[in-house]
Amino acid sequence: MEAFTQHTGTTVPLMNDNIDTDQIIPKSFLKRIEKTGFGEFLFDEWRYLPDRTPNPDFTLNETQYQGASILISGDNFGSGSSREHAAWALTDYGFKAVIAGSFSDIFYMNATKNGLLPIVLKRKELEALAALASTETITIDLPKQQVLSSTGTYSFEIDSTWKHKLVNGLDDIAISMSHEAEITAYEQNIPAYWQ
Repeated sequence: MEAFTQHTGTTVPLMNDNIDTDQIIPKSFLKRIEKTGFGEFLFDEWRYLPDRTPNPDFTLNETQYQGASILISGDNFGSGSSREHAAWALTDYGFKAVIAGSFSDIFYMNATKNGLLPIVLKRKELEALAALASTETITIDLPKQQVLSSTGTYSFEIDSTWKHKLVNGLDDIAISMSHEAEITAYEQNIPAYWQ
């Protein structure tokens, strides 16, 4: 997993409340076994018309938001099923962080495990960020737990365990592999009849 310390990027506002995981990545696209390739189907039912042409009325399809790496959204982002594919779709599309009023607990955990930083801010702070020009950048400083923008500096909370993993780029496999010497020593002492 790529380490996350600071990120500067442009934002795209999608200020809906209760965006669930089926809206983020519809179940019809969950057959892939890799973590990649899901970005094409992010917000699929909103991004595309029935003939699969881009929906010109959907924010992510607007020219000025192409390349945005920070999504600004409303309350209860990522509710619904526990599919990890939702975090995969957001990161595969190019998002590094989602700033919202609140998150589903399972989505929040899936996001952090996949290097996507979920940030909770107050509604007035979200609205200020959502109103930024599409060309204006903001900076997320994870070690300082701050979002810096022309509208202000906003502090956010994050559990110290998740912060440590993100800042150091540690997923569950990397953490397990940091104990490789102990694992190898243990395996060498397993009785022969178990091998």
